[in-house]
Amino acid sequence: MIDSDDTQPDDVAALLGPDGPFAREVPDFVPRAAQRTMAHAVAAAIAGRDTLLAEAGTGTGKTFAYLVPALLSGERVIVSTGTKALQDQLYFRDLPRVLSVLGVHVKTALLKGRANYLCLYRLDQTVREGASLSPEQARQLAAIRAWSARTRRGDRAELAEVPEDSALWPLVTSTAENCLGVECPFYEDCYVFKARREAMEADLVVVNHHLLFADLALKQGGFGEILPSAAAYIVDEAHQVPELAGQFFSETVSARQLGELAQDALREGNGVTGATSLLLEPVEALNQVLRELRLAMEGLPPRGSFGQLDERAAVRDGLRALAELLSTFADLLGSQAERSRGLANTHERALALGGHLDHLLDAGGAHDVRWYERFPRGFALHATPLDLAAPLRTLREKSAAAWIYTSATLSVAGSFDHFSRQLGLDEPQTLLLESPFDYAKQALCYLPDGLSDPAARDHTDRLLDAVKPVLEASQGRAFLLFTSHRALRHAAQRLDGQWPWPLFVQGTAPRHQLLEEFRRSGHGVLLGAASFWEGVDVVGEALSVVVIDKLPFAAPDDPVLVARLEALEEQGINPFMGWQVPAAAIALKQGAGRLIRSVTDRGVLVLGDPRLTSKGYGKLFLASLPPMPRTRDLRDVQAFFA
Repeated sequence: MIDSDDTQPDDVAALLGPDGPFAREVPDFVPRAAQRTMAHAVAAAIAGRDTLLAEAGTGTGKTFAYLVPALLSGERVIVSTGTKALQDQLYFRDLPRVLSVLGVHVKTALLKGRANYLCLYRLDQTVREGASLSPEQARQLAAIRAWSARTRRGDRAELAEVPEDSALWPLVTSTAENCLGVECPFYEDCYVFKARREAMEADLVVVNHHLLFADLALKQGGFGEILPSAAAYIVDEAHQVPELAGQFFSETVSARQLGELAQDALREGNGVTGATSLLLEPVEALNQVLRELRLAMEGLPPRGSFGQLDERAAVRDGLRALAELLSTFADLLGSQAERSRGLANTHERALALGGHLDHLLDAGGAHDVRWYERFPRGFALHATPLDLAAPLRTLREKSAAAWIYTSATLSVAGSFDHFSRQLGLDEPQTLLLESPFDYAKQALCYLPDGLSDPAARDHTDRLLDAVKPVLEASQGRAFLLFTSHRALRHAAQRLDGQWPWPLFVQGTAPRHQLLEEFRRSGHGVLLGAASFWEGVDVVGEALSVVVIDKLPFAAPDDPVLVARLEALEEQGINPFMGWQVPAAAIALKQGAGRLIRSVTDRGVLVLGDPRLTSKGYGKLFLASLPPMPRTRDLRDVQAFFA
């Protein structure tokens, strides 16, 4: 057994070396110098309470490189991952393996957001109201009830027979708004609070970024905490942090939140004599105003600034009517609040949402960007901080902890400046570790000649024409990644029945199902947009070509981005080179990273944007990619596969 109290950074690195326990005990473990370098740096950062940015190229083995020093540090560590799937993989596969090899006794916990756990109170409510369910939902409810009697964790990921997107899950899980807390009749058996208690007692807690930022936002507001305080925070897939931080430091009011408030008020009123008849009319009025507001927004862009809403009198008047109605509804709920804890909860929610809406309508904060989103059946209003660096810096300073950010994509042409600026990091320690893969032999980058300007109408068609001979050489086995859903749909329509390879299109089935079918097909062609650019791992010959249609610049209709670019310009920073190019370069690295996933993989990366060679900034993108040979000659591609 290893004594964690006296372990030094050099000792930690040695454990992952050719003479260490991992080389002896883990099948297929390959000692890597880059992995040991990172483990040493992580151990030193935890010991010194430092901030470390570690870019670890694909294949470095960064998970072991941070878990080993975290487990041996003798400190409480919180590890945050990008997705729930990665969280489960880390907790149920990687962590037990490392603990077994090290032979240390460290208490660990897995904690997810409350929407991932069964709520016994809302399950009980839904069972009582079961008559309004469809036959399929009734079958799913029976499965959930049976599972509820045997589950220990209450984690809905355990129940595969009820689809993740089932309309039943929101009825049997809770939100921060509708949770009754300690006054819930099922509190002693609550899965959320059991998981949180375990986390509070653990030495290492595995969370995801959504939960981490929900906790940080709570602490910032002085409203308590979800996670225990820790000596170190290790943030994996850290390139996602800037966007997620923006979501959690935003103030939001949505039609969905208000609709759920109305529905929950009626559900809670059902058990209180006379309450339903009192609430029915204002609930119907609230739902009617929401419908009318959504209709008044018809024809507006899917997202835009508040100024675009103010230009429409019907929207402007509708929002004021909504605020007044919400205030009246809150007063009415207040008159019933003492009659049940559930009604008291809806009263508190109505007050909070009313306060947020008033703040949004009264121009928000001085440093906020106010904007809206329009959905097919609803809308959302947001106030997002223009600068996230300040609140993130404050939180780090308050934590007095080590902060370790790691990902395969944090730098742009070797520089961490863009990521550091977004997070307000002043002179952090940085570590740039190249992938151990031999890209010179394993990969080839093909830049087809004769492609049209990315803005041209025929760009997608010309690209598909250029890609077909590549796929003939590779016998399919390709990802075609698009920067827009419009280009994705156009490509899917054009290729339907035209190419000899099985076609898999994002949106026609859940992502995990598409990937499984793609792997099994052996010669498939998968068409994907944003969600397939990262977090997708297809090892082996099934994926031998990755095509990226355009440089992934952020959508120009993003009102928060527009405001940030204007602020940079006022500071004398070129917004295009200072923000847009670095952000797009990191996204391009993510997409390109799908290609080579193991030491035996081989493949061709096809980049369909002529700006890579016609514009000066194209060199920055190319310099950010793994060091693979480049060609403009199709014959080189054919020879590669021959």
